[in-house]
Amino acid sequence: MTTSATSAPSTLPFVIEGQGSATEHIGRDSATIHDQLTAHGAVLMRGFDVGGAEGFEGCVRALSGEPLTYTEQSTPRSRIKGNVYTSTEYPQHAEIPLHNEMSYQAVWPLVLFFHCVEPPHTQGATPLSSTRKVYELVDPAVREEFERRRWMVVRNYGEDVGIRWWTAFNTEDRSEVERLCRDGGVEPQWMEDNGLRTRAVRDVVHPHAVTGEPVWFNHIVLFHESSLDPAVREGLVEIYGQDGLPNNTYYGDGAPIPDDVVDHLRQCYRQAATRFDYERDDLLIVDNMAVAHGREPFTGPRKIAVAMSEPSNSK
Repeated sequence: MTTSATSAPSTLPFVIEGQGSATEHIGRDSATIHDQLTAHGAVLMRGFDVGGAEGFEGCVRALSGEPLTYTEQSTPRSRIKGNVYTSTEYPQHAEIPLHNEMSYQAVWPLVLFFHCVEPPHTQGATPLSSTRKVYELVDPAVREEFERRRWMVVRNYGEDVGIRWWTAFNTEDRSEVERLCRDGGVEPQWMEDNGLRTRAVRDVVHPHAVTGEPVWFNHIVLFHESSLDPAVREGLVEIYGQDGLPNNTYYGDGAPIPDDVVDHLRQCYRQAATRFDYERDDLLIVDNMAVAHGREPFTGPRKIAVAMSEPSNSK
């Protein structure tokens, strides 16, 4: 087997091209790949044989240990095998804004894995943005206000809106849900019709787990109501009220975040973004604190398997 390492002009992602087993290559060079991940924020392994879902799990274990369970989920996914899941099952025409996985939780995965099982016909990239760059692009006055006030995430779980709470928390036991919320710094509020509303206040900027650099790490844009299709937003507010949206974000004191502020943040992500077209069996490894990811609209099949590892509270 021969391998070569080259970087894209933006160095995001750092590309490793080779042949043979991806799991074996990662097992031999795991320390180097970790270093490349810290230096660049994302590593794309291309040309290797991942070996399906079982091989994909092996890649995760070789680099980062056991894959994590997807808890407090915010988007529909299906389990492929063990803790390997489908990517977010949203309609093909929908764009998923750039974000960091589970940044609304008290504990999040530090490393993400994306395996291209079947590439799309057009678009369908996983765009990437350096959260250090986003931090620098955010207007200092906007950044200071968020650092001072923090941000609040409000989520609704019900029969007709959002994901059902027993799916999101992997239990039908209300007392267990309350315990999980308490442990995660989340305030639960049981609603009528078997619904649940949760609130949590989080920091907007975090120190990177390895480098200590400040990074823009939150779900403000993705969960904010302005990220909904305008017609969908209007309809949901009319039916469920302002507090009843599946997800929404506020300043930490509960005050609304103006749409123009969120638009500014959205533009910062886009300005920092880079993209590549998937090829079959690509393996993308992302430092979840250093790099935000999203999803372009697409045509064709696009099958991407995902896994997460290294909980932030293990460092």
